[in-house]
Amino acid sequence: MCLTVCLQMLCVGAQESPNEQQARRIFNLAYNQVFGPQGATLTYDVNIIGIYKTHGTITYKGKKQKFVDEKVNTWNDGTTAYMAYRKKKTVEIHAANSDKKDKYSGKFKFQPDDFTYHIEKQQNGLLLTLKQKKKAKGNIKEVKALVDAKSFAPMRLRIKVAFVWTTVKISDFHSGGITDDMFVFPRDKYKDWKFVDKR
Repeated sequence: MCLTVCLQMLCVGAQESPNEQQARRIFNLAYNQVFGPQGATLTYDVNIIGIYKTHGTITYKGKKQKFVDEKVNTWNDGTTAYMAYRKKKTVEIHAANSDKKDKYSGKFKFQPDDFTYHIEKQQNGLLLTLKQKKKAKGNIKEVKALVDAKSFAPMRLRIKVAFVWTTVKISDFHSGGITDDMFVFPRDKYKDWKFVDKR
């Protein structure tokens, strides 16, 4: 039994080239800087083939999120998400993990094991290319992630969903130092706004 398990592990290792192993290791380091338990904050510019563009800042810590873009301020404490639409002076309340709160979030669900990995040096960093495996079921077909060559901090993402490429430029990235009170909805500031419960 033990011999069988060891042989299976050797076979899996043999399927990955040194490049793939290095790419996956560096990807994991970059990914954990953003989504690890210490939390992270960054500024982003999103462009979906010129059809949809947005700019903002986002902070992550575990299942919690806070983001501010051109239209909305959002606090997600891991249980409930509050979306304050400034123009309408309306606060929508959603379950924390609901795809209904963002029409694009459901299209970008990511499972690291669904991809093969490749890395190459670029003039301005390391380019990680992830391609979806044949039997994977997710919507993301390919990811090109540019990370800093020394810190592995994310700098740019290109994500292919079906035939459509989305570009995300990342700046002002900082990992760690994120406190839980950042994700608490400041209800007193919005007491005169309209509240719509969509849970």
